[in-house]
Amino acid sequence: MTMDMANNREEIKRAQDLLRDAIESLKEGFALYDDNRCLVMFNQKYAEMNKSVAHLLKPGLDWEILMRETARKGLYADAVGNEEKWVSDRLAGGIEFIQDFELTETDGRTYLISVHPTRLGGFVVTREDITAKKQAEVEERDGDLLIRKVLDASAAIVTMARIGDGQILYRTPAALQMFGPAKSAREHYVNPEQRADFITQLLVDGRVDDFKVDLLNADAKVFPASISSQLIDFKGEEVIVTSIIDLTVQKEADALIRQVMEAYPAAINMTKADTGEVLFATPDLEALFGPAKNSGSYYANPADRERYLADLRQAGALKDRRIEFVDAKGRKFWGADSSRLIEFNGEEVIVSNTRDLTEELALSEELAKQKELLFQNEKMSALGELLAGVAHELNNPLSVVVGHSLMLKEEIADPDVMVRIDKISAAAERCAKIVKTFLAMARQQPSKIEQVDVASVIETAADVVGYGSKSGDISIMQDIPDNMPLIAADADQITQVIINLIINAEQALTSSGCGDHIKVSARSQPDAGMVEITIQDNGPGIPAAIRPRIFEPFFTTKEVGEGTGIGLAFCHRIILSHGGQIRLDQADGSGTCFRIMLPSALGQRSEQDAPTQPVSTPESHRALIVDDEVEVGELNAEILRKEGFEVDFVTSGEEAISRLGSINYDVFLSDLNMPGVDGRQIYDALVTHFPKMLNRTAYITGDTMGQSSLGLLSESGLPYLEKPVSPAELRDLVGKLLADQKERSDG
Repeated sequence: MTMDMANNREEIKRAQDLLRDAIESLKEGFALYDDNRCLVMFNQKYAEMNKSVAHLLKPGLDWEILMRETARKGLYADAVGNEEKWVSDRLAGGIEFIQDFELTETDGRTYLISVHPTRLGGFVVTREDITAKKQAEVEERDGDLLIRKVLDASAAIVTMARIGDGQILYRTPAALQMFGPAKSAREHYVNPEQRADFITQLLVDGRVDDFKVDLLNADAKVFPASISSQLIDFKGEEVIVTSIIDLTVQKEADALIRQVMEAYPAAINMTKADTGEVLFATPDLEALFGPAKNSGSYYANPADRERYLADLRQAGALKDRRIEFVDAKGRKFWGADSSRLIEFNGEEVIVSNTRDLTEELALSEELAKQKELLFQNEKMSALGELLAGVAHELNNPLSVVVGHSLMLKEEIADPDVMVRIDKISAAAERCAKIVKTFLAMARQQPSKIEQVDVASVIETAADVVGYGSKSGDISIMQDIPDNMPLIAADADQITQVIINLIINAEQALTSSGCGDHIKVSARSQPDAGMVEITIQDNGPGIPAAIRPRIFEPFFTTKEVGEGTGIGLAFCHRIILSHGGQIRLDQADGSGTCFRIMLPSALGQRSEQDAPTQPVSTPESHRALIVDDEVEVGELNAEILRKEGFEVDFVTSGEEAISRLGSINYDVFLSDLNMPGVDGRQIYDALVTHFPKMLNRTAYITGDTMGQSSLGLLSESGLPYLEKPVSPAELRDLVGKLLADQKERSDG
């Protein structure tokens, strides 16, 4: 090989390398095909732009194979489902010169394709990815279209014009309607000097806001306007975008605002500060104060306006200033006035809104009453806990005194001794009633709920008071409509409440010498599901100073020995435990009126007491009594022994369970709260070891308030008596137990 040939080869190789390097540096995809339409060379960009067939791109690849493979892979949208025809059409057409042909592939990318035939029969293909450019063009076009649509759809008067000649490039339909098809914005101005001043200011600042100018509309009529403009760049040219406000419309808007204010449901007023002259008043304010010409007539005390004006001038604005006003009918009322001091036409003017506080104050008063009621409830709860403890401690000794006194009355025939026994019995029963009253006050629920006839309860209470009344000058009247709904209540407790209230009223009328009748009435409140009972007298009434305290426990105005102060507290507690309310409803000088609200008995189930069974002992029965109080247990044992029972008395739960395991008893009477094994453990032993004794067992307890006691009584469902217990109550209880046993054995 000669030196020249070697040099030539080296030059050719160097030229090829330069060509390949140049092709790779192109931003477009490049491919060269020979006269047989076979691939000679290509750059990496070309392979990336044909990534779905990149594995086929090798020198020698036939153009037809490349076309068929791209069609098969669905590279081009117009070839999908039509691959064979698509390929045939392109092969039949041959290779022609193509300049900047846009081709969109199925993946959404767009390429600019150019095909250039070579002099040797081949061709060159170039590809440029213009996806981003197309997207930007679409976004710009869509943005321009959107802005145009928005402006075309808006009611704004907007124009876009050149600075120099004023040629209008765009205007909204509203601008076209206002100015007509004028070609230049200069034609809009009445005075060219005004436009010159406007343009000068715009060129200095780049924008102008609220520039006042006189313009001509499409009918060549002059109207005042406010224009705001800004310089912007539009397609390389600086133009003016202007929005126009017709101030004639603004005047109409001001009139509309006045119309709206007059229709607004609020008492709004506009007055001169110095003189009080009314400049504007809404219909609501005129309805409140009448068509007054001066606001001075609004005030109950004319001096209030002077103080009000002084404070307003110092603060600039007042919110909810409470003032006593006089309305159009002469009624005085408290109102809340919110106002601001402004300048209007060079004068000090007050713009104010007045609210009638009558309903709000009534609501506040009612809330205060409810708050006081809640406070009384809390005090009664605390009192209940105290009374429950006191009653529990008194129950056992009272049981002994009451029981023995009643037994003595049954046994003694000596009249002199009977008198003494009656005194003891009366005192003991009085103590027992006080204890039961304490317990009734302490309970959260009434002891027995049933369907109660309101008329019957009121008549019973009136009769009881009438029998014991010492004054024949006071009449008790009743006003109860027919067909009153029943109430869900403990009849005895509600009767006692009404008796207490009637007696209180009678005592007040008697001691004061004022008033002669007490009226008890009832009314149905079907919407609330309640029945209202009213006890009203025409006496002196309760002094305002002590009204908030009347339901306080132990609060009384009576002399020592005449009252305990728990009567009204008891009433309050009983009514509250029934889910009702009791309140004093009294105005000065109108006597005293108590209103009681109780739930009607709709949906309530009456709980009738089962008829008591007398003790019947045709055969010998055996009873077991357990009580840690020896005197109480022995008394109960003695009562049953007199009825023919064989009675075992023990003082501990352990011994009682032991006796139950060795002896068959017909009746078992158990205390609840005892040291060691108590009522709960005894009940568990009955359930586990002596289930047959469950229908022979009853409780005699002084604690029906404790949570554990209440839980056991509810869970067991066993009968019980509350201490102090009378002999008759004990006999009835035992008789019922024996009757139940006989009924089960007969069944």
